[in-house]
Amino acid sequence: MGLIAGEIERRGIATACLSCLEAVTEKVLPPRRLELPFGLGYPLGAAHDRALQTAILRRALDLLLQSGPGPVRAYWEGDT
Repeated sequence: MGLIAGEIERRGIATACLSCLEAVTEKVLPPRRLELPFGLGYPLGAAHDRALQTAILRRALDLLLQSGPGPVRAYWEGDT
């Protein structure tokens, strides 16, 4: 996703990536990313946890509103 995000950004559309594997994300350097402590395949945490999932998506959207062109790296600081 990080490579695709970079191309989308070059076309003038801001992006924010959810990252569960920091080692890979460090290599592709998406313009904006939110590092999450969840396993692969679960970037929004546990299934059916609407409150957590909403909070994660709001934080990712905040990256779009509060950051410049990037690269910007943020960490999930909420409950896991």
